[in-house]
Amino acid sequence: MNTDYRYLLASQVTPKSQSFFIRTYGCQMNERDSEKMAGLLTQIGFSNAMSQDDADIIIYNTCCVRESAEDKIFGHLSYLKHLKTEKNFILAVGGCMTQQKNIAELLEDKHKYVDIIFGTANRHRLPEFIWRAMNSERVTDISEDETIFPEITDIPVTTRVFSHKAGVNIMYGCDNFCSYCIVPYVRGREKSRPVSDITEEIGALAADGVKEIMLLGQNVNSYAGDATFPKLLQFVNEIPGIERIRFMTSHPKDFSDDLIAAMRDLPKICKHVHLPLQSGSSRVLEDMNRHYTKEDYISLALHLQEAVPEIAITTDIIVGYPGETEEDFQDTLDVVRRVQFSSAFTFIYSKRSGTPAAERTDLIPRKTANERFDRLTAELYPIMTKKNEAKLGRIFDVMVEEVTDAHKYKGRTNDHTLVHFTAEKEFSSGEIASVRIDTAKTFYVSGTVL
Repeated sequence: MNTDYRYLLASQVTPKSQSFFIRTYGCQMNERDSEKMAGLLTQIGFSNAMSQDDADIIIYNTCCVRESAEDKIFGHLSYLKHLKTEKNFILAVGGCMTQQKNIAELLEDKHKYVDIIFGTANRHRLPEFIWRAMNSERVTDISEDETIFPEITDIPVTTRVFSHKAGVNIMYGCDNFCSYCIVPYVRGREKSRPVSDITEEIGALAADGVKEIMLLGQNVNSYAGDATFPKLLQFVNEIPGIERIRFMTSHPKDFSDDLIAAMRDLPKICKHVHLPLQSGSSRVLEDMNRHYTKEDYISLALHLQEAVPEIAITTDIIVGYPGETEEDFQDTLDVVRRVQFSSAFTFIYSKRSGTPAAERTDLIPRKTANERFDRLTAELYPIMTKKNEAKLGRIFDVMVEEVTDAHKYKGRTNDHTLVHFTAEKEFSSGEIASVRIDTAKTFYVSGTVL
């Protein structure tokens, strides 16, 4: 018999034990997971605390893509250990970091003040875990439940960080096994949601006032539900109320001509694509198991720029990958110059235990990696500034994201450019403002509402 832990937990919620706080690390997938968990707890009767110091339940939704993220999480957990000596609360740690067996065992053995340890595939069981912890049981469960798709659909849609935009998972996991990446090991193999589930969720979000949707997947354009990814975009494009559609993250090897045509022809698809490069060297890309060459990437980027005028291409780049030579690094700089990225997330290689690259012994000295990182950003930033300077004097539709001060706002253009602007008229999040761009910086532009 299945136990309704939501009902059991709701029966134990009292005015003295009814607040929760979720701290999220990592990507948009994690942010959306946290919103879903917040929705579950709100549905039961808990309220969202303003800070972890005020919460009766503290949940850390973790990331393990880089070692620095893990170090930061363990640092914060040390503070919570101290806080637990002064206040009684339930501490749960979940997400990608805990999905690693060695981390789960470390938390279980060395951090006994952590009450709940759970993984990426069983967050839908959070009410059960909290109920068990409330009844003096320590819970560790990082198993993957293959019989239940890890999506929570019957939750309030009012638990989002932003009222006007939301992420929607269309798939989970990754089948690529890039040599440096831990994600397939902690998120599992690719599983795609049915089109009807996705469009139903987006329809409910639209009815709740959402105007911008971000379709999410570890490798979003390898979506393999009951339609192709371009066809799914067409279905989402037809949903009333949705004005902008974004998606990430895309893998270059799966970027089809049909997808380029959809970006060109569907009016709600934003003129922005995040297309991780990782390295410009074909030799390094082969070592990384990326399944494309330098020439493949450049050809795809140029095709996108030709087919979708004024498209903004952003990317991820790793420097200092094991065995990277100066010639390899020069190839990366060459791609940067030829593609002209609008923005880039740049990283120095970080070893992830359990990945093939972690076994490499031909590591790049930290001094060399740091020097290459500085040379990369020195190449990137003038290009980014020039891209923004090209917007000077032009008028753009900006979707308002937040009010920063009296008559001051922040928002995004269709191509995802961050815009600071002033206006005498009052705007709320999700409204469109026509903004003339007056100044341009490397990471944002500023303007005035006409």
